[in-house]
Amino acid sequence: MTPEELNAARDRVLPDVVAGGLRVLFCGINPGLLSAATGHHFARPGNRFWPVLHMSGFTPRLLSPAEQGELPTYRLGITNVVARATARADELSAEEFREGGRILTAKVELLRPQWLAVVGVTAYRTAFGDRKALIGPQERTIGATRIWALPNPSGLNARWTAAAMAQEYARLRAAAESADPTDVDP
Repeated sequence: MTPEELNAARDRVLPDVVAGGLRVLFCGINPGLLSAATGHHFARPGNRFWPVLHMSGFTPRLLSPAEQGELPTYRLGITNVVARATARADELSAEEFREGGRILTAKVELLRPQWLAVVGVTAYRTAFGDRKALIGPQERTIGATRIWALPNPSGLNARWTAAAMAQEYARLRAAAESADPTDVDP
C-alpha cells in the first residue's frame, strides 16, 4: 500500500464480521488504516490477533486477515468500539469511545453473543466508564452476554507477549466452551 492509499482509508468504516449464535464477539478498538484499506480486521502484519487466536485454540489453524469470513463457522465474530479508521487509536476522543460503547451495547443486544471480548482494557474502561477494569471477565453484562477484557494484540503493546496473550485468550475460550458461562470469577 502506498501512503496515499492508506491516507485515503482514513475515516472509512470496516464492516463487522458477525452472525447469529456467536460464542465470542471480539471487539477491537477501531480499524487501522491498513485494515480499512484492505477490508480486513487486524490486517497490520505486526498485529498478533490472528496468531493469538490460533495459539489459544479458538481456530484450528492460523487464519490470515483475508480469511476473516471463516470466523462465524467457529461461532466467532469481530466488531470495533469505534467504527471509523484512524492511523492511531489516540486520534479518537473519549466521547467517540463512549458513543462507541453505546452503539456496541445495542449491537450486542441484537446479536446476543455468549461473550463480548474487548481487545484492549483501556478501550473497555473508556467505552463503558469502568476505570478500574482489569484484564479478564468483567462483572458487567449486556443482557445475558458476559464481557471479557483482553490484552490489545497490537504490536505496540509490548507489555504482553504473544504467548501470554494466548494464555488469556485461552481462558476466555475455556469459559466460552463451558456449559455454564456464568461460572467464571471476575
